[in-house]
Amino acid sequence: MVLPTFRNINIKAYKPGKSLLKKKSSIIKLSANESALGVSFRVKKILNNNNCKISKYPDSKAHDLRKSISKKFKCNFNKIICGSGSDEVIQMLCQLFLKARDEVIVPEYSFLMYRIYATIVGATVVYSKEKNFKVSVDEILKKVNKKTKIVFLANPNNPTGTYLNKKELINLRNKLSQRVLLVIDDAYNEYMKDKNYSSGLDLFKNTKNVFILRTFSKIYGLASLRIGWGYGDKKIINALNLIKPPFNVNKIAQLCAIESLKDKKFILNSVKHNLIWSKKIKKSLEKYNIFSNKVSANFLLLNFNKCELSADKIEKKLEKQGLILRETKTYGIKNCLRLTIGNNSENKLFLKTINKIFKNV
Repeated sequence: MVLPTFRNINIKAYKPGKSLLKKKSSIIKLSANESALGVSFRVKKILNNNNCKISKYPDSKAHDLRKSISKKFKCNFNKIICGSGSDEVIQMLCQLFLKARDEVIVPEYSFLMYRIYATIVGATVVYSKEKNFKVSVDEILKKVNKKTKIVFLANPNNPTGTYLNKKELINLRNKLSQRVLLVIDDAYNEYMKDKNYSSGLDLFKNTKNVFILRTFSKIYGLASLRIGWGYGDKKIINALNLIKPPFNVNKIAQLCAIESLKDKKFILNSVKHNLIWSKKIKKSLEKYNIFSNKVSANFLLLNFNKCELSADKIEKKLEKQGLILRETKTYGIKNCLRLTIGNNSENKLFLKTINKIFKNV
């Protein structure tokens, strides 16, 4: 018996944050930047509806969902494509734009799927240096050459929580070669309240060489349903539709996404909750010399360089109490942990546990 040959793809597979702990049946997962408040009541009504005909294929082009997105964000219906998470849209962009030996630029500390999908299609991933965990426009521009096809940029950035302001983003697009596609990932846009910040969608809605990514996994709480969308020039969208799997977004996901867009109160409550707890947790941790980024998305990058305990030690002590944070060595960041802002009880328990840890030091 002979094993058929297959490609040897030299990549490190995506390593998600822990979701289970040995000998712990009850855990609190603060490692995946999921919604602190769950989902809208409108979504719950869809999930409790027994009349959905799941024996039938979903709408391949997600017409109703795209119509809702277009209305909600005042953007062109024909420039929207939906995916099984924004991850799938990233994958399709890499398949469409890249070939072997093309180059892709990503910030050195950034969402891992950009580099993974680019590597799979044979492109070379080039890393731009960051300054104090913040994306640097100058460092990106230094890396651009004739082989550069795409620049991937999450804003705010995951896992650092830092971001480029409106002027910096515009400056990047203006100075970047016109033939290079700038992909801006707006995954955490809804949480942003800095007056100097603007989303990629708001800034570049009509720009042919910018592509925007959005997701329903974060503030909308639909992470398990895997649904996201992309926005770009009609020619790009038409080409993506040629390679898109025919029924990539399931019917339940489409229906829940439509309903989640209607619930303004849920979004407002989620943003308010995030701001209150982010500031409270940030301030509470500073008394132990644990510092973090300026409040932005629904997570904080906790830096332990000035703390008497290391990130590894804190991580282990928290896990003994059933609390899971995201290690950042996977991203190349030493002595840090990423903390997702949880619900009220989860945040209270986290702070209570941290206080206990340092009382016993």
